[in-house]
Amino acid sequence: MLTKKNKEIILFNPSIEDGGVEKNLFLISNYLSKKFDNLTIITSDKNKNFSKKINIFTHFFSLSNNAGRKSKYFFCLILLIIKIILCKKKCLVFAFQANVYAIIVCYLLNVKIITRSNSSSTGWSKNILKNYFLKFFLKKADMVIVNSFDFKKELDKKFNIKTKVILNPFDFNEIKKKSLMKIKDNFFKNDTLNIITVGRFTEQKDHETFIKGIFLASKKKNIRAIIMGKGYLKNKLKNLIVENKLSKNILILNYNSNPYKYIKNSDIFILTSVFEGHPNVLIEAQYLKKYIISTNCPTGPREILNNGKFGDLFKIKDYKTLSKLIIKYKKNKKNLLKVKYAFKNHKIYDHKKNCEEYFKIIMKII
Repeated sequence: MLTKKNKEIILFNPSIEDGGVEKNLFLISNYLSKKFDNLTIITSDKNKNFSKKINIFTHFFSLSNNAGRKSKYFFCLILLIIKIILCKKKCLVFAFQANVYAIIVCYLLNVKIITRSNSSSTGWSKNILKNYFLKFFLKKADMVIVNSFDFKKELDKKFNIKTKVILNPFDFNEIKKKSLMKIKDNFFKNDTLNIITVGRFTEQKDHETFIKGIFLASKKKNIRAIIMGKGYLKNKLKNLIVENKLSKNILILNYNSNPYKYIKNSDIFILTSVFEGHPNVLIEAQYLKKYIISTNCPTGPREILNNGKFGDLFKIKDYKTLSKLIIKYKKNKKNLLKVKYAFKNHKIYDHKKNCEEYFKIIMKII
């Protein structure tokens, strides 16, 4: 299939990591590869999850796996400029990451751009000067897509723009298949309250609050908890677990491509983030019929948990309330109903339906 005016679609995602953004990237880009013949992704990290129909445009030298985002952004922005020049500006850029930088490039080169914002501006908008800068350039995008309605309200008000909501797409068949796989040497036990959290070891995910909550709750309940992820705070979290004598209660696991079998074997999924966008892990936990306790952070959890009707919400960093919610938890009728209603909510995240919305927007703007 050819696009309008035979334009090339350029997806821009400099740093591919293990997280919800990447899962969305693979689903959306692979879906679009069925719609467009000329689809290219600019990235520093090659990945086997991309369709073979997608052209991978990356630098001729390899950056270290530990290279920071700034380095990846810098080199990929150069690649974006080169690619736009090579295609003689007959292209549309779709940025999943480093959005404002990509907007600046496209604005200067007079190329249309769609951006997809993934996390609350709480995490990336921290001063008046920066806000003015963001407000100016976000308006230059042809479309800004966000992944939750609370996020839309936040961005529209803060930067005086009109965003478009498209909920995150999920391949639930794949999640179900992976969740049924067996776990070797399962840390969870039948006679314990089994708890899990999944997320990068960064300040944003605030695993310290998780550990502190488990510490207090473990005084009254027999708990086993898993923290799954990767990142620069891993050693700090390990030390905190040892200092609080929680080595028998909490296990840190490196993130892998199948967290679902661990979530499936848990009783409670906990999210302690200080900000999000529309966290995929909560939708995945809902689909796997887990009880959810989450911070009421901007943005996403309150929307996903329907203001607490589908789980429990607590204030950011409030580990004392978290511990009380853990202690209070029982597999009673009330909580089972919350899990049941939350499960039904997963239907609005159908990946074909939501990916089609991206296709429609591209066709409208191109």
